[in-house]
Amino acid sequence: MTMERIALPGVGIRWSTTTRAGQRLGVVCHRSGRRDFVLYDPDDTDQALCTIALDPDEARWVADVLDETVTVDHLTELERQVEGVSAARLRLPAGSPYVDRPLGATRARRRTGASIVAVVRGEQVITAPDPDFLLRTDDTLVAVADRRGVAALADLLAGDPAISR
Repeated sequence: MTMERIALPGVGIRWSTTTRAGQRLGVVCHRSGRRDFVLYDPDDTDQALCTIALDPDEARWVADVLDETVTVDHLTELERQVEGVSAARLRLPAGSPYVDRPLGATRARRRTGASIVAVVRGEQVITAPDPDFLLRTDDTLVAVADRRGVAALADLLAGDPAISR
């Protein structure tokens, strides 16, 4: 499935895709934090049939219900500067086995090769978090590793028991 990202000046960003069944849907991410879930007319993919407005909490709940996987957002500027190093932001989903547990319980560096260098919680950024730092749903972990390590960390945070690197 291909996801299109389109900047909407003064509004935010629109993400849209077409499902395997041919249905066109999208999400408009407003600067305010509001999210609009949009279902498009199959005969005119620019015409919305239905729009559902969600506040930030509702949007996170819907995202977690649809897919409890970890979202990985690569920081491409750093990757361009240092070949072989991947920096990524990974959102901790509600279903992660590490929610309400200390960061050290992940044993991330030993198991995946990824170093967690910061945690973003709302507007707060915690740099170099201690192993006893308690993780919460929707925390965003900032990690540095090679691409394989970032992928393994995403699997680990999602609860994949096979991660033992």
